[in-house]
This record gives sequence, C-alpha cells and structure tokens, in this order.
Amino acid sequence: MSEEFELDTDDLKRRMDGAMANLKTEFASLRTGRASASMLEPVMVDAYGSQTPINQVGTVNVPEPRMVTINVWDKGLVGKVEKAIREFGLGINPQLNGTIIMLPIPELNEERRRELTKVAGQYAEHARVSVRNVRRDGMDQIKKAKSEGMSEDDQKFWEAEVQDLTDKMIKAVDAALETKQAEIMQV
Repeated sequence: MSEEFELDTDDLKRRMDGAMANLKTEFASLRTGRASASMLEPVMVDAYGSQTPINQVGTVNVPEPRMVTINVWDKGLVGKVEKAIREFGLGINPQLNGTIIMLPIPELNEERRRELTKVAGQYAEHARVSVRNVRRDGMDQIKKAKSEGMSEDDQKFWEAEVQDLTDKMIKAVDAALETKQAEIMQV
C-alpha cells in the first residue's frame, strides 16, 4: 500500500483555485467608485418563477466611467430588476427610462472607502480559511496513508508539497487583496 500512495495535488489545487475564483467574484461586487458591469453579477432577479442573474434578463453596459445601464428585454421585469438592485445593498439609486435602468455611480467618500477595504479584507480572510481547509484535507489524507504504512520520507515529501501549494495560494490571495484595496482607496 505504501508504494501506491499518490496524493491528488491536482484536486487540492483545483479546490484552492475555486476559493480564489470565489474571492475574485466577491471583489468584483465591491464598488470602487468606477462603473463596472461585474458589480451586478451577484444580484439575482425574481424572474419567471426563479432567481435569475441580471445579465440573463437584460443587457448590462458601461457607457461612461460613472454609469451602468441595464436594457431589460421584458417590460414586465423592469420593476423586479429595479427592486432587486435596491434590495441588494449596492448603495446605488436606480433611475428608470422606459426599459432602460440607469445606475449612476456616486463618488465614494473616505469613510465608505475605508469600510469597503475592511469588507475586502473579510472576503480575503474567508478565502484564506478555505485554502487552509483544503490544506487540512490534504494533510489528513497523508496522515491516513502514514498509518497505513507510508514511509516518513514520503510523508515529509507530500506534506511539503501541500504546504508549498498552500503558501502560493495564500500569497495570491494577499496580492489580490492588496490590489483591490489600492483600487478602492484610489480617488
């Protein structure tokens, strides 16, 4: 059994990448004072009896740096899209113009920028915890193989592999956080 142990590092990496992808999605939803279509990605609309992403009920555009527009395809959904945006808590007041919903992005004040950097820090901490959980799963697999007769050298090799993968992911999370915080604080 000990000769056959092969830790699935690809699976661990895939799961850590998933935590990183989730972090990037959460970061995209944070307003930075600049208009971005991705800030509406987490907003779901109650359309046709189910929760639907905004980009599936209308076209999302960024015609200018401080404006996002949504051209809703179904006139009957305009009110629901507007309600979903208001209730999501982006701090943006939608303006209606027929089937087009305009979202003027207000300038962020210093206090709000600091709050957003704290929120970004919380998102990054959640991602770090997810990465560490994947690391723990890998270490548990190694311990189980050790109890089944894996040599100590193999154990140390696999633990070093898992730790190396974890360290790289944590650095990537920290780098993403630094970039996002700089973007938020930029006036």
